[in-house]
Amino acid sequence: MKLKIHPFTVILGVCLFAIVCSCSNEKSGWPQFRGSENNMIAAGTNYPTEWNDSLNVKWSCDLTGAGWSSPIVFGNKIFITSAFLEKAAPLVEQPSPQPPAPGNKPGVQQGPPPQKPEDNSFSQEVYRWELTCIDLKSGKELWRKVAHTGSPRIKKHQASTYACETPVTDGKRVYAYFGMTGIYCFDLDGNPLWNKDLGSFQTLNDWGTGSSPVIYENLLYVQVDNEESSYIIALDAASGNEKWKVNRDEKTSYSTPVIWKNKFRTELVTTGKSARSYDPATGKLIWELKMGGEMSIPSPVYDSQHIYLGNAGSRDKKGILYSIKAGSEGNITPADSGLVSSGVEWTVREAGISNPSPLLYNGLLYLLNGRGGELSCLDAATGKQFYKEKIDQVGACWASPWAFGDKIYFYDEKGVTRIIQAGKEFKLLSQNKLDDKFWASVAITDDAYVFRGIKKLFFVKK
Repeated sequence: MKLKIHPFTVILGVCLFAIVCSCSNEKSGWPQFRGSENNMIAAGTNYPTEWNDSLNVKWSCDLTGAGWSSPIVFGNKIFITSAFLEKAAPLVEQPSPQPPAPGNKPGVQQGPPPQKPEDNSFSQEVYRWELTCIDLKSGKELWRKVAHTGSPRIKKHQASTYACETPVTDGKRVYAYFGMTGIYCFDLDGNPLWNKDLGSFQTLNDWGTGSSPVIYENLLYVQVDNEESSYIIALDAASGNEKWKVNRDEKTSYSTPVIWKNKFRTELVTTGKSARSYDPATGKLIWELKMGGEMSIPSPVYDSQHIYLGNAGSRDKKGILYSIKAGSEGNITPADSGLVSSGVEWTVREAGISNPSPLLYNGLLYLLNGRGGELSCLDAATGKQFYKEKIDQVGACWASPWAFGDKIYFYDEKGVTRIIQAGKEFKLLSQNKLDDKFWASVAITDDAYVFRGIKKLFFVKK
């Protein structure tokens, strides 16, 4: 008996297969800073646990330009942003010291010290901002597109770059945000689609910018916190047109917003002097929490019932970690320096939260100190600390830690990855080393890691 298959059945099967493949591909990609769920958890299998410059590095490619932004991955494409100095500022001759005026003793200051002229040499520099696409399998450059060429609009710290924000993709377009230079949208083949100037504002101590864009349901969100006119804006992802914009009573911050899908609703959560939740569709404020700490650098982590957040501390003022309940509304700041409120489940003062974002994994919170190699583990349900351990010879840590299986990973700027046993008891298992300098967080595929150094991009796979 010959089996008859209706043509519609064949078409339906092909469509379902394509949808499943597409969804799987998107889920297994790394489309934004800290991954699709903002959690730094490797969701694939068979990742290497050992690597160095000659072990389990499938390929590496040389990088040009400068950028602290992290790589993102979609399908077989890696995207990175960079800034290139095309023309340096001309050297300015320093005036020769003048002889002392008659009657003044040499070396004795008379009157107020002379004002040091403001250094605006950056405005005479010329940079080129680029988005580069690299083949995941081979490390070969697929395309490189110039987003903008011109003089910087703000000064940056000498240790920073003009490409600190991680790009984001929705699988149809890639969005490269270069802080006060603007945001630029390309399709996946590198064709420019739109760009938008979000203004230019002074940042704290001329440290520059760092908050990365996020995307949700065809809206692109950018947190523009600075010393002059802070705001958060939602743009139509296809056109760049403004959908809503809300002013923020904030100063310069570097934390990237998150989309928090909890058991009650979906929220857009930001940090700064205050943590705030917005309705992603309208920008309406849902709740607000006044926080302590020094710098708004780490991004929140969350599950369906709580979101955990805080600002980075300093040597003299430690960061405070908060657990916020899903469903909170209004001002949830604990009264009179208290530890709980209608929206705050618990508070841990001097928690050790620092520049790297926290890691939430299997009910435990891991906090990595940016300087000194101190790792803390807390119970996410209660805030109880299980351990705080100092790890020897760890350099400065800027990248966020990640998790896979029964292990926690983090690396310092010297390229040394420490591997820690996951769980309530501290155990240092091993370490790996790549020869480069690293500030960017890792991007994770189905079975491999993508590390961005200042000299090379590394594809680490068994």
